[in-house]
Amino acid sequence: MKWFRNILFVADPEKGCRSAFERAVLLAENNQAELTLVDVIPRMSTGFRLRDGGATAEDLQAAATEQRLHRLESLIKPYGPRLDIRVKVLTGTPYLEIIREVLRSKHDLVIRPPEDAGWFGRLLGSDDMNLLRQCPCPVWAIKCKGSGSFRRILAAVDVDDSLRPEETRHAMNLRILEIAGSLALSEFADLHVVHVWDAIGEMLLRGTVVSTPEAEVAAYVDQVRERHASYLAALLREITGILGEDALGFLKPKTHLLRGEARKKIPTLAGKLGADLVVMGTVGRGGIPGLLMGNTAEAILQQVDCSVLAIKPPGFVTAVELEG
Repeated sequence: MKWFRNILFVADPEKGCRSAFERAVLLAENNQAELTLVDVIPRMSTGFRLRDGGATAEDLQAAATEQRLHRLESLIKPYGPRLDIRVKVLTGTPYLEIIREVLRSKHDLVIRPPEDAGWFGRLLGSDDMNLLRQCPCPVWAIKCKGSGSFRRILAAVDVDDSLRPEETRHAMNLRILEIAGSLALSEFADLHVVHVWDAIGEMLLRGTVVSTPEAEVAAYVDQVRERHASYLAALLREITGILGEDALGFLKPKTHLLRGEARKKIPTLAGKLGADLVVMGTVGRGGIPGLLMGNTAEAILQQVDCSVLAIKPPGFVTAVELEG
């Protein structure tokens, strides 16, 4: 299944990360998608004052832009025979300009190597996290090292159960599984699906304030677990209808129904499996569209040590607007 048609790769010519760009090229080829390579440079506010004049801010901006364009063109040159890749240099705050480019050109995927792959999960407040929070299309934060073929892909469904209405939540779960399944097929990777649940109120029932017989508490916990197990099974049946029985038969996705807190269980499972990629949803909340992710999603991003493909729910609207 071809999910992506208009891919935006955010380059850092100083750092390189050619392996990540090669993955973007391959993904564009497999999806018959357009690929644009961009870099973002700061806006020059002042020039150099010399006795006989000097370079103006406009001169410096033009020179910096030209320099970055040459570097981008050298990066795409080896791929010329394979794909027509466009290049752009944007000016301003990186995450804002990337999102505005997404809005202008209607990109459906952003691929960006983290600013520091070793500290990806600790970059709260950085451009990486702002992009993950506010970009309206999926964002693939791909590690430079180890970004060859993926062996294990982990799809996390229902990361944040605060998403409402239920139809939107279900639609995002299907989107997560569809994208993760498509990538697993193209990568010949193992697909794992994780859903974390808990029996809310169990401790209260066992407490001294509310005296509930142990058998009733156990029955309640079993009922909650069964409800989550049934939903996960129904979700997999539905995605089988979308991807096809042959595809799901080939993938044989392994399911993990874990009890506890998603913010703890998912990073632990990703590490245990040696996952190369986690596909998960990020939810806009806080009263302002696109301002924040759910607390659980951010906590997971702080802990995983692999590439992450973050997906927004249907109808998500970013708080970033086009200028003028």
